[in-house]
Amino acid sequence: MIPASFPTPKEIARLSARMLLEISAVHFNADQPFILASGLPSPTYIDCRKLISFPRIRATLMDFLTVTVMRNAGFEAFDNIAGGETAGIPFAALVAERMALPMTYVRKKPKGYGRNARIEGVMQEGERVLLVEDLTTDGGSKLSFVDAIRETGATCNHTAVIFYYGIFDETEKTLSDHGIDLHYLCTWWDVLAEARDQGSFDSKTLNGVEEFLKDPRKWQAARG
Repeated sequence: MIPASFPTPKEIARLSARMLLEISAVHFNADQPFILASGLPSPTYIDCRKLISFPRIRATLMDFLTVTVMRNAGFEAFDNIAGGETAGIPFAALVAERMALPMTYVRKKPKGYGRNARIEGVMQEGERVLLVEDLTTDGGSKLSFVDAIRETGATCNHTAVIFYYGIFDETEKTLSDHGIDLHYLCTWWDVLAEARDQGSFDSKTLNGVEEFLKDPRKWQAARG
């Protein structure tokens, strides 16, 4: 069912950050940084996959994501909702249910047997597809998914995520240059602000995180 209420983007960001903190999906540790998939260190880590285990929070965030997309892109802007393998699949299904649209998913690479497909489900030429994922950092992983969708003859000019890092200057340009608009609920800055308000972490930790957020590349370079 399509949600009928439309919280302001600012309130959506605050509440989304609060929910991520409430289920301990947010991890801060400036003293012992996490190693990201890129191999670079970070004092922040977020696990949006945990959301599927919390029905009330999951439902609220999917309502938020649906109304955000409709407000930004249009109420009749899409014909198909595609999830990126693997984290985007459950969220795409939940958004598709709310928007009463078909759902598909995109593999990271062909599975190597059978039809050797990257697109699972039914996606047709000319369909307008929304790519749904859990998060985006620099936007790079979205390009491969979008290209796979476009190879079917469908169009994909929008991607929606729950969480956007919001700290790398090149991200939105990378997506924009590829003809993709990004829609999201909250960023690290929203989470940091809510963590300060709630006292979720000690001030030393939060100050260390803020240092990273202000210049992540410099912070990473200084730590190898």
